[in-house]
Amino acid sequence: SERGSLCMGQVFEARSSITVYRVWNSEKDYTELGTWWSFAPPGESRESYREANAVCEEWSRLDRLVVCELKIGARFVIGPGQSAACETGPSYPKSATNQVYIPNDGRIDEIHVDNCQPSSAWPD
Repeated sequence: SERGSLCMGQVFEARSSITVYRVWNSEKDYTELGTWWSFAPPGESRESYREANAVCEEWSRLDRLVVCELKIGARFVIGPGQSAACETGPSYPKSATNQVYIPNDGRIDEIHVDNCQPSSAWPD
């Protein structure tokens, strides 16, 4: 589809608390607890993160990191990233990196993570 998202995802339900990581855009503070997460901390460079997760520059500055816990009972999807055709900067092929989709929606107060640490600048 070349618009990001997941391909071949599987749905799971958290049976215990799981630490999740999200790199997000400080210009859009409402995206702090968005939908795209990872079970692994991000690497050290913004460029390698973009490439591994197929995140276009126009979608996110990727300048903040938040670490939370997935709530017990929360449903989530794990799968490799779809390709992304970016308007600015490079485009990305399908990714082998598994991403975690958590259906958070702050507009309706539906948040499936908690115990979040204060967001920090990323990369340091």
